[in-house]
Amino acid sequence: MFVYTTSGTCSRQIIFEVENNKLHGVKFIGGCSGNLQGVSKLIEGKDIDEAEKLLAGIKCRNDTSCPDQLSKAIAAYKKSVVG
Repeated sequence: MFVYTTSGTCSRQIIFEVENNKLHGVKFIGGCSGNLQGVSKLIEGKDIDEAEKLLAGIKCRNDTSCPDQLSKAIAAYKKSVVG
């Protein structure tokens, strides 16, 4: 399980697992519950590289968004397993 503390969004944390380079069990702590449940279901089982690229740069407020923060969480996860 990987836990990422967000910045600039209503959600405070993003929790997920990666198995065979696929996202599983994505859960946002805080934020807009319905929208984030939808994001979690849509991203379930997606390749992490594809998801990171797809979600990066989506803006809401503070020049970021919960999906953008998920892309940053994926990048942090990848950095943690490489380095």
